[in-house]
Amino acid sequence: MIITANGKQAEISGQISVSRLLEEVKVEMPEYVSVQVNDEIISRADFDTTLIKEGSVVEFLYYMGGGVYPC
Repeated sequence: MIITANGKQAEISGQISVSRLLEEVKVEMPEYVSVQVNDEIISRADFDTTLIKEGSVVEFLYYMGGGVYPC
């Protein structure tokens, strides 16, 4: 099946869970990534049970903190 992952088309064989997709596409630092599927943020507790379907749009998001507020 064809999905869009981080703006690029990807071919995945059959339905796949979010957890498995993270492994398949070799996401860096999967313990720190948030996943959005079709504009919905998926709870980490649901990664194993949420299935990616044909045509899904998946984004892998990393939240970065830090920086200095200029005084």
